[in-house]
Amino acid sequence: MKRAMDIEFVRKQFPAFEQPSLQGQAFFENAGGSYTCRQVIDRLFRFYTEHKVQPYAPYAASEAAGAEMDEARSRLAAMLGVSQQDLSFGPSTTQNTYVLAQAFRGFLKPGEKIIVTNQDHEANSGPWRRLADEGIEVLEWQIDPATGHLDPSALEDLLDESVRLVCFPHCSNVVGEINPVTEITALAHAAGAFVCVDGVSYAPHGLPNVGELGPDIYLFSAYKTYGPHQGIMVINPALAELLPNQAHYFNGDVPYKRFTPAGPDHAQVAACAGMVDYFEALAEHHNAPEITGTGAGAFVHDLMREQEISLLQPLLDAVKGRNDVRLLGPANAKERAPTVALALGRAAEPVAKQLAELGIMAGGSDFYAVRALRAMGVAPAQGVLRLSFTHYTDQSEVTALIEALDRVL
Repeated sequence: MKRAMDIEFVRKQFPAFEQPSLQGQAFFENAGGSYTCRQVIDRLFRFYTEHKVQPYAPYAASEAAGAEMDEARSRLAAMLGVSQQDLSFGPSTTQNTYVLAQAFRGFLKPGEKIIVTNQDHEANSGPWRRLADEGIEVLEWQIDPATGHLDPSALEDLLDESVRLVCFPHCSNVVGEINPVTEITALAHAAGAFVCVDGVSYAPHGLPNVGELGPDIYLFSAYKTYGPHQGIMVINPALAELLPNQAHYFNGDVPYKRFTPAGPDHAQVAACAGMVDYFEALAEHHNAPEITGTGAGAFVHDLMREQEISLLQPLLDAVKGRNDVRLLGPANAKERAPTVALALGRAAEPVAKQLAELGIMAGGSDFYAVRALRAMGVAPAQGVLRLSFTHYTDQSEVTALIEALDRVL
């Protein structure tokens, strides 16, 4: 039987909660970047102080640096259910997506099609849309303007033999609804198309088993999953071999270098092993049957989701019935991530500032989801008030948020 999350243990893993400057403030802008766990900070400090040298040379400090980078790739890949060679690091998910779009530019032929959505963050939409300049037809799978929902049956209407790639988010950074990745991937694969999933807004709430989900490309950001500022991408090796090399020509036969034109940030790559340290520490502390690999990943995923759902539903209940705000996305916590966007009918940033004065750290913006907001009739210039949290948020913080919302709204 699973234990409930030990929130005291969890928060001890994050030095931010010990900082005097952050006392009395509740962090609700996690969708923009999470706090960093102690394990990552320790690894980053060790790398910079003990072996910040060029890795993979035949001397001790360099060998240690390379070994830590390899460890990060192998352990993270194991937790994601993929091969070590299929996982690449890059400076950000936005940059990784642009590199992939450049690769597809050389792979696709005029007249072939890409499907994107208007539910996406611009990073998983804009780079693909720009391929229209190369003669590639770009189709838009559109959300329901009332709910923000992506209907898989609407995708079926767009699919034909000329569609080569379908791009969509695991969940939107403003709608929050969790899309059925496996179902959508199966539809696209049946039509002969590859699939690219933006997991940036989902992965902080439990790393997915990408191997089981089945997309050809899966992208997320380490700095939103308790780690350093790196983008992480998984690419199916069969697709990777078809796409033209984007790295130095002599690195083209190394899968994890193939889509990283610039050299990686050695220290940050190595520090990503600390993310796995943290997930495994959670698994062990909560008596998981397995404390490494996909077993630990699945256990921690469910542990995080259960904690988040229990905190999210009271917040959704507090806002869904108000006539002075519009909740974007589902009102059922089990259907969404704890990223809650509220359209206020007025500029959201001043309201976020009022919340800050009450000890609530949140944001008011369009959050690069301009197309989604416009589709739902929300003026991007006004933006939305976004309240986002993760498993390390506690009940008292959610209570404080609800009380603060009552005051400012």
